[in-house]
Amino acid sequence: MALGKHVIVELMDCDRQRLSDCDFLRTTLLSACRAAGATILGDQFHVFSPYNGVSGVIIIAESHLSVHTWPEYNYAAVDIFACGNSLRPYEAVDVMVRELRAKNHSVLELDRGVISTLVTQDER
Repeated sequence: MALGKHVIVELMDCDRQRLSDCDFLRTTLLSACRAAGATILGDQFHVFSPYNGVSGVIIIAESHLSVHTWPEYNYAAVDIFACGNSLRPYEAVDVMVRELRAKNHSVLELDRGVISTLVTQDER
């Protein structure tokens, strides 16, 4: 039994303009949260120079969704971390792939906080 799932998404050959557009990325990540059934609590985004890459995170009650872009490489990294089993992370993946127009992508899923491997402070 795991406390959560961490879905790591590699988006390659994306639309360069969209990777540089902070407002578009915020709107897209919020849409991905809604598609996944997340409870949105807040967000923070930042644009970097000179390539106009963007880093952003949406804090959700279930944990977070984040995006980091490298327009100069047509690449975006997306993390979806969800505690519990109520979130539908692959719905969020579909939104990100579609909206960033990724021609190639890969997904890695990790179980986080696997109960059988956790050691409580009392057991140390």
